[in-house]
Amino acid sequence: MELVPAYLDPHLTTQDLLTGVSFASGASGYDPLTSKITSVLSLSDQLELFKDYIKKIKAAVGEEKATAILSKSVIIVCTGSDDIANTYFITPFRRLHYDVASYTDLMLQSASSFFHQLYALGARRIGVLSLPAIGCVPSQRTLFGGVARGCSEAANSAALLFNSKLSSLITSLGNEYSDAKFVYLDVYTPFLALIQNPSEYGFEEATKGCCGTGAIEVSVLCNPLSSKLSCPNPDKYIFWDSYHPTGNAYQVLTSRIIKDSLPKFF
Repeated sequence: MELVPAYLDPHLTTQDLLTGVSFASGASGYDPLTSKITSVLSLSDQLELFKDYIKKIKAAVGEEKATAILSKSVIIVCTGSDDIANTYFITPFRRLHYDVASYTDLMLQSASSFFHQLYALGARRIGVLSLPAIGCVPSQRTLFGGVARGCSEAANSAALLFNSKLSSLITSLGNEYSDAKFVYLDVYTPFLALIQNPSEYGFEEATKGCCGTGAIEVSVLCNPLSSKLSCPNPDKYIFWDSYHPTGNAYQVLTSRIIKDSLPKFF
């Protein structure tokens, strides 16, 4: 699988700029507090990088061609899971002042501002992924799923509530900007289907991560260079660690999303 290079990759070439780069920062979210908690790039930071990118492609190919590249590019936005799973349900900061309904409104306001700014900068084909069934990732099962480690219904309900609001927003933006394609990409449904029926997709384990105990380890605790924690057979698992899917699981999900949604951008 070929991956889009990171915009901050020091070895990035001009050709990379013209064929697509990633501005993503893991563990960020629509809520500005999320990126502060995890010390990663916020959506605002990523937007500033996008502006810098636009300057570079204009310098490389000229204003007219740069505008065409921007308008024909498909821009994918995937964020928000950490807002629900971590910032809201694990840390106390937002729950002191927001219930789930008002917190998802806060997320939506940030999302709306971000999408409007993308359009203003020249983006015309914007795909926005929904939140997944975040309550079914291994760490949420361990923390909130009881002895049986079932899915966290509270987290899944919050994700569904936000998704319904996000879907309505995407429809509204499409009506507002007739020269653009705003596409809502449902990942909740295929992700849940994958977890509920792993064998249908060639997987054996859907409730634990591949590394360590599979129940709580995440990120650096699952460094693939560590022989004690790394997993020798990730192809059998939906999750690499207690939060992130394996490459095979991502392949299944992205193939489904591309098949169902790609025509909507054109």
